[in-house]
Amino acid sequence: MPAPSSPTTVVFDIGGVIIDWDPRYLYRRLIPDEAEMERFLTEVCSGAWNAEQDRGRSFVEAIEDLAARHPAQRELIMAYWERWDEMLGDPIPGVAAIMAELHEAGTPMVAITNWSAETYPIAVREHPELKLFRDAVVSGEVGLSKPDPEIFRYALDRFGVAPHEALFIDDNKANTTAAGALGIGTHLFTDAAALRETLKSAGLL
Repeated sequence: MPAPSSPTTVVFDIGGVIIDWDPRYLYRRLIPDEAEMERFLTEVCSGAWNAEQDRGRSFVEAIEDLAARHPAQRELIMAYWERWDEMLGDPIPGVAAIMAELHEAGTPMVAITNWSAETYPIAVREHPELKLFRDAVVSGEVGLSKPDPEIFRYALDRFGVAPHEALFIDDNKANTTAAGALGIGTHLFTDAAALRETLKSAGLL
C-alpha cells in the first residue's frame, strides 16, 4: 500500500531497518564449520525457538527446555543468552541520519518490533538512536508479535494515532501487508535511499 496522503507519525521496525542482528555473528566464532553452524541454528536454536522469546517467554525457561533436549549442546545454547550482544551488528547505513533529521524536524517516531523484553534494553544501550522513539511496542513486553493484526491495533491505540496518520516501515513483507490491510500506510524497507524518497513524498522529511 502506498504512503497515505497525510501521515503524521513514522512507525519503525527495528531489526533489519535500523540495526542489523544475526545470530551468525556470534555462532561463527563458536562453531567454525559453516554447515554445522547452520544446522545448529536451524535445528537447535532455531528462528521458531527464538520467536517464542519475542512473544514473551523468558530466556531462562527457553534455555532450560532446549538444553534438556540437547544436553550435549548446553553451553552453545546458553551462549544465545549470555553472549546475545555479540549478535548485534552495525547500524543499517543511512537510517540513523534519517532518524536524526526526523527528530530535528519534530516528527513523531515510534516503533513496533518483534523483540525479547529481556534483550531490547541491550539493543537500546548499544544503539542510542533507539532512544529517539517517543514510544516502542516491544512484542515480548505485550505478548503480541507481527504480523498479528492485533499488535498493530494495540500499538495505534497506545500511540494515539489513527491508521491513516501512520507510515509503517518494515523489511518483512508479511508485516507491511498486515499493516496495510488495516489502512496503515507502509514502506517495505530495502535501503535508506528509498526510505528517504518515501518520507519526502509523504511530506515527512
